[in-house]
Amino acid sequence: QVQLVESGGGLVQAGGSLRLSCAASERTFSSYIIGWFRQAPGKEREFVGTISESGISAYYADSLKGRFTIFRDNAKNTMYLQMNSLKPEDTAVYYCAIGKDTIYYTTLNWYNNWGQGTQVTVSS
Repeated sequence: QVQLVESGGGLVQAGGSLRLSCAASERTFSSYIIGWFRQAPGKEREFVGTISESGISAYYADSLKGRFTIFRDNAKNTMYLQMNSLKPEDTAVYYCAIGKDTIYYTTLNWYNNWGQGTQVTVSS
C-alpha cells in the first residue's frame, strides 16, 4: 500500500512563501492523482488542490488560485505545494492523499492513503 509523507511545514510571516512536499513510498506514484487538503484548528478539513497523474493538469480551490501551485516530479515520487503570499488564515495542518478518477473531486470521501500532515503556521 502506498504511503505518503508530507514535509516542509513551519512558521512563516504573512506575505512569505513555503513549499510543501508529499513523498510516496512506491514507484507507482506516477499512476495516482494526488490531492492536497488542509485543516485549521476547530474547522473541517478542506480541499486545496489536486494534480493529475502526469502533472499536466491541476485543479485548485477557487479561494487559493493565484497563490498556490501544485506540481510533481514523478522521477522522485514527490509532489509539491508551492504557497506564496501566505496569510494568517492559511495556518493549518496540510495533508496529501491519493485521489481517483478525476482531479475535480474535492470531498474527502474520494481520497485515501492520507499522510500524517505537516503544520503550517503563518504569523501576522
